[in-house]
Amino acid sequence: MCQMPGQRSPLLWERYRHPLVRDLAWLIAAPDLLETPTSARPGLHELGLDNGRLTPWLGALAQDPRALDAHVAAHRQGRLGHYHERLWQFMLAEAPGTHLLAHNLPIVEDKRTLGELDLLYLGNDSPRPIHLEVAIKFYLGLPEGPGQASSQARWVGPGCADSLAIKRQHLHRHQLPLSNARQARRLLGEMLGKACDIEQRLALPGILFYPWGHAMPAPQEATRQHLRGEWLPWRQWPAFRERLPHTTRGSILRKPHWLAPPPQAVLQPLPDLEAQLAGHFSLPRSPLLLSLHAPDTGWQRIFLVGDDWPHQLPLPPGNPWRDFTPPETRGARRPRRCLRGSP
Repeated sequence: MCQMPGQRSPLLWERYRHPLVRDLAWLIAAPDLLETPTSARPGLHELGLDNGRLTPWLGALAQDPRALDAHVAAHRQGRLGHYHERLWQFMLAEAPGTHLLAHNLPIVEDKRTLGELDLLYLGNDSPRPIHLEVAIKFYLGLPEGPGQASSQARWVGPGCADSLAIKRQHLHRHQLPLSNARQARRLLGEMLGKACDIEQRLALPGILFYPWGHAMPAPQEATRQHLRGEWLPWRQWPAFRERLPHTTRGSILRKPHWLAPPPQAVLQPLPDLEAQLAGHFSLPRSPLLLSLHAPDTGWQRIFLVGDDWPHQLPLPPGNPWRDFTPPETRGARRPRRCLRGSP
């Protein structure tokens, strides 16, 4: 079951009907997946939204969401990562405690782009500019796979293109240090009119989906309060469904709207939802994210995958399996950093 803060009390995002305001509220309340004590994300105090100011700020947006709509409009049907970044841009630009200086700032050396700084902002309480990297991730845990049971490499994306291990290394070894590169410091000095030290921050919200019916530990460095869901193959859906309260209703979540669940009023009865699922999985299809709700048990998030998932395993950097080719795939092309097979 997806554990959310205040499950028995009204959740922050449930107070609002506007989908963007709900997603913004979810983003503010959602904890990070990993501990980052030296580069923690901006909190309510830094945003100027503590001491009872958060609810009125969100309420004002709900009453007049035109600025939020305009800022996010082009990405409401796009990629999840871009949609997530736009919400952060709006928040840092409009929250009373922060001032957005730049976003998606390219760092270039000899006409070669080294990368981009996701967000650069100033806080009212700090004279130093802050470089914030943001990512939102939904990973499914594998009972068997690379590394130990708690290895971050066992947590893979639904599309099998990346893993928690790969994402963590990329963020800490490339994205965050980028603002300390010589080219970045020169550019930022020109922007700000002076050379200064730069703080680095990271925001990594999302949900970790544990395999239904399997005991599995949390990955290394996971925050104690990270949001949890469950995943299962389509063949196990009948057994899973039998354990759901008869009052359960649900919805299929479509990208990029994977943040806050939809209002309860638009959820479908289980038979209607199940008919859609059966049609989807009648052919080899991509995994589906479900949001389910019952009055007695609250909300839960479920990833439903095809019976042959995963098709490939993304290997962590430096993994000894990197150059291994299974006998059945020798001589055939295979994706980089991937091992054919199922866990």
